[in-house]
Amino acid sequence: MTIRKRMHLAAHFPGVNNTTVWSDPRAGSQIDFSSFEHLARVAERGLFDFFFLAEGLRLREHKGRLHDLDVVGRPESVTVLNALAAVTERLGLAATVNATFNEPYELARRLASLDHLSGGRAAWNVVTSSDAFTGENFRRGGYLDRADRYTRAAEFVATAREIWDSWTPDGTPRPFSHHGRHFSVSGTFDVPRSPQGHPVVIQAGDSEEGREFAASAADVIFTRHGTLEAGRAFYADVKGRLAAYGRRPEELKIMPGVTFVLGDTAAEAQEKADVIREQQVSPQTAILTLEQVWGRDLSAYDPDGPLPDVDPDPQGRQTQGRVPLGDPFAVAAKWRALSEAKGLSIRQTVIEATGRQSFIGTPRQVAARMEEFVTEEAADGFILVPHLTPGGLDDFVERVVPLLQERGAFRTEYSGSTLRDHLGLPLPVWKG
Repeated sequence: MTIRKRMHLAAHFPGVNNTTVWSDPRAGSQIDFSSFEHLARVAERGLFDFFFLAEGLRLREHKGRLHDLDVVGRPESVTVLNALAAVTERLGLAATVNATFNEPYELARRLASLDHLSGGRAAWNVVTSSDAFTGENFRRGGYLDRADRYTRAAEFVATAREIWDSWTPDGTPRPFSHHGRHFSVSGTFDVPRSPQGHPVVIQAGDSEEGREFAASAADVIFTRHGTLEAGRAFYADVKGRLAAYGRRPEELKIMPGVTFVLGDTAAEAQEKADVIREQQVSPQTAILTLEQVWGRDLSAYDPDGPLPDVDPDPQGRQTQGRVPLGDPFAVAAKWRALSEAKGLSIRQTVIEATGRQSFIGTPRQVAARMEEFVTEEAADGFILVPHLTPGGLDDFVERVVPLLQERGAFRTEYSGSTLRDHLGLPLPVWKG
């Protein structure tokens, strides 16, 4: 009898990205608690491992004005998850919190509190920033060089773990003391050890530094590799780094962020996907995206016309608070080649070049394709990013999850109560 490898699933609350469709009549509030609650309850009904919240520390700007695709008024992530802990029972609760503009003791305390209130279901998605624009919101400012982001983040995670480990497994508090390059802290922690030892650590980053950081310190890595080939290469690379840190492959779960579109037939699903992409990239969004690459004001260009014949301005910065799409000359050359080969307009080029729809087809086709990624070691599971708030996950849970269960590729019930139980992660070894 063949034993299938079971996948892990998580739900990403949509928002600050090029995936969300704001104009759909079914789209709801991005900030009302009812929206967070709906998506979380659906994810738990689908037996997902965790609910994932992204977060930004400053509203992005484009040409000096608020970015049209940003969310104004989004509540702070850990606060939302504490509220969700009261309306869910098993679902993991993952908060994105920046390691550049926070401090270890304060954050360790907030996350340990969430871990206790939820019965051991907390996770921390560690992100970094070297952006001086974001840093203007903080006393320290954006002084960190890009190369220092991960050294601070690695020490931050290590310090937080030292603080969590200052309580013994039998419930005895002991003083902690850490003195390093970025942090010098000591004292006694006031939150006992949680049911899962300490929160699960998630890391999002595909750079060389990010991969090494994930191999050394993360329990889950959130990636963007949408193709089977790219996923297998990334999976082998990151898993291959674990031994250097005394870790086994199963101690790090690789979960790419993916989208999905379902239809009763493959043709219907593709038609829906095409419509969604047009909704995601309006004419205005197409020009805005192009300006991020070209570093120039391109508002005079027709989104239904050809790409600009001028070169990018590498010193130009139209958007603040958003990660650049890459080397502007390389991206522009790639987009020009795509446009010329297929006769695409600006909007059509942006739609095709920035598309993130990973799984398109009937529920049975999507279930089979997802299982293939896991079986072929391109992923351990997926973080689903729906295009609608808050009901974008409903169809997947109703139509795809039962098929994954039928195939033996996904759980039929929760076997434990903590997030580490769901992910099959061992309890952290106490290092008191």
